[in-house]
Amino acid sequence: MTLDIKFVRSVFPALASGFLFGDNAGGSQCVADVVDRISDYLLNTNVQLGADYPVSVASTARVASGSEAARELFNAESVDEIAYGSSSTMLVENLARAIEADIHPGEEIIITGEHESNAGPWKRLAARKGAIIRLWPETRLAQYPENPYAVGLQLDALLPLISAKTRLVAFTACSNILGSVVPVQDIVRAARERARDLGARKIEFCVDCVAYAPHRQIDGQVYGPHASVLYARASSLQNSLTSLAHHFLKVDNKPYKLQPGGPGYELVYGCTAVPDYLRSLTPAGTLEAAWAAVAEHEQTLLEPLLGYLRGKRERGVRIVGEEGAGAGRVPTVSFVVVGDRALRSPGVVKAFDAKGDVGIRYGHFYAYTLVDQLDPKINVDDGVVRISLVHYNTVDEVKRIIDILEEVLA
Repeated sequence: MTLDIKFVRSVFPALASGFLFGDNAGGSQCVADVVDRISDYLLNTNVQLGADYPVSVASTARVASGSEAARELFNAESVDEIAYGSSSTMLVENLARAIEADIHPGEEIIITGEHESNAGPWKRLAARKGAIIRLWPETRLAQYPENPYAVGLQLDALLPLISAKTRLVAFTACSNILGSVVPVQDIVRAARERARDLGARKIEFCVDCVAYAPHRQIDGQVYGPHASVLYARASSLQNSLTSLAHHFLKVDNKPYKLQPGGPGYELVYGCTAVPDYLRSLTPAGTLEAAWAAVAEHEQTLLEPLLGYLRGKRERGVRIVGEEGAGAGRVPTVSFVVVGDRALRSPGVVKAFDAKGDVGIRYGHFYAYTLVDQLDPKINVDDGVVRISLVHYNTVDEVKRIIDILEEVLA
């Protein structure tokens, strides 16, 4: 199923400026209908929820529809498994606070060097509770023996870390540095089986989907406002999490446990436009068809960019992560320039900035540990050059990026 890229771009007002947005992992552009619904909510139904007067009834229904939109995007069984928040960092911090009573001293929490929003809260929890942090490191990908920066999260590096004391594994579904898609189901299944065989008391998982949600269907903070959504299994809400809400509120099995004070209501309602947008992308009108079309188009963006960078190996270009396109890769591409004619990452990005209408970035992108542990070492403050594309980018934009890289790498 081919995307109608002209239609896609027409619903993102920011794209009409002609600016080339190549930093989409830091926040994609916003669908016009999302903004319209936020404005409509604030102008017409901005009142407290739960009252009997008509405006409050309408407001309550609108916020509830936001939870239903997220439930559909997550394929959750119930809206009672959906919690909204201001950011992934805040939601995971809330989750860590809520699970604190069910973490015993000496139990182990496995984290990765990826997005710090799904690492920092667990480090702080471990310090409070006397738990032990284990690092699941990115390891070399055997299929690229000549590239030391071709690394990824691999199951054979995780399983030896699982023990009878393992309580939680926190990892990413897609790296916001490497662009690699992690096989979540395989990892959860294998880790759960290993923990059970070793006699672990309980093992649960916290999966960061911030860099996954704009590219693949989740089994959604995408193209909407800067809001974050958390899915928590009903069994975990019931058996593992205590409430962060006011003491007099009865929220035993409800996501309000993780939403002290409630989310921004207008942002929740604005998210109702996201499933509608996705369904508009294909004649089939289903989320499944939309995500298939998105994935297909993104490969047309990814293949020429990776091919160009691979072809610059003699110039010192090294892709950080998986070098090939395919189903296990999204169009978030990071690289460094090393060797006799090495270039600092800020210098590469500066050449793009000079064009005035192209946006890419350099840095560690809150995956500080991952970047810091790359070997041979790179300056972690310089980090990597990252070009992050999504489905509203075009093949012509990729060609323009490549043309600028040709100037930089000459």
